[in-house]
Order: sequence, then structure tokens, then C-alpha cells
Amino acid sequence: MSDVDSLPAAASPEAGATEPGIRILAQFVRDLSFENPRAPDSLRSGGAQPQIDMGVEMNARGREDGLFEVDLKLSARATREDGPVFMVELVYGGLFSIEGVPAENLEPVLLAECPRFLFPFARRIIADVTSDGSFPPFMLDPIDFGAVYLARKAEAEGMGQAVGTA
Repeated sequence: MSDVDSLPAAASPEAGATEPGIRILAQFVRDLSFENPRAPDSLRSGGAQPQIDMGVEMNARGREDGLFEVDLKLSARATREDGPVFMVELVYGGLFSIEGVPAENLEPVLLAECPRFLFPFARRIIADVTSDGSFPPFMLDPIDFGAVYLARKAEAEGMGQAVGTA
């Protein structure tokens, strides 16, 4: 589920009419795991195409310095009838400065727009690590983070939770 913890208030339009803007100050791998549990047997060609199960999570938290940390967690598990082929999990983070965004619009910016900026870099890391594991590069399809955010928001509201609570 998406998570937004202790977000500082964004600049209000009355407080100086700052132009809305998002700046990426840093990007980093927070956690990376790749498992190839049946190597080298799983590397033999000729097997059926594996079934791929994907997971996507977005999390954000405000910092005391007014910046925001956003994490994009991507996971993929490839399996065949005879067992797992590979598993990869990546938590890719970014440090963002967000200016001129009203408080009511901050959550969608953090949980949809910021992950959209991080995705191409996370996608490349997953492609590289699967390739390094002797598989064809696993190229994630583009993700509509706005739709993921809205679906998770609707799910949270249906459960009586505020979006961004654990």
C-alpha cells in the first residue's frame, strides 16, 4: 500500500504564488535482491515461458528539512511448473524538492509523479540484474502510476482507512 508519513505543508498559493516544481536532488538503490535459486539448471533453453508475477509499491515521507523521500518498490517473480526461475526485488529511492504545490495535491505528486521520474532508472537496474543472472533482460512495461495511486486510494477508502496510513 502507498504510504505518506509526516508530510510538511507545501507552500500555499497565498504565501507567495510559487510556480509548481519538482526537483530530483538524488536517486539511489535502497535495497536490491536477485535470486536465481535453480541455476544453472534454470538457464537451459527449451523450457516453457515462465509466468511472471509483478508487484509495485510507492511510499513517501517528509523530512524535517522540507524535502521528501520517495521509494519505488518493484518486484518480479518468474516461475514455471517445476518451480521458481528467478526473483528480483528493488527499492529505488529519490530525494525530491517540491515547491508551489498545494497541500491537497501533494499526495498525488509524491505517489504518482515522483515514481514516474524514478521508473526508467529502476527499470534499467532490473533489466541489468536479470541479464547478469544469465537471463534475457527483463524489461518492465511502462506503469501508469496515476492509475495505481487512484486504485490504491479507492481500496484504502473502501476499507475505511485514510490513504497513506499503515
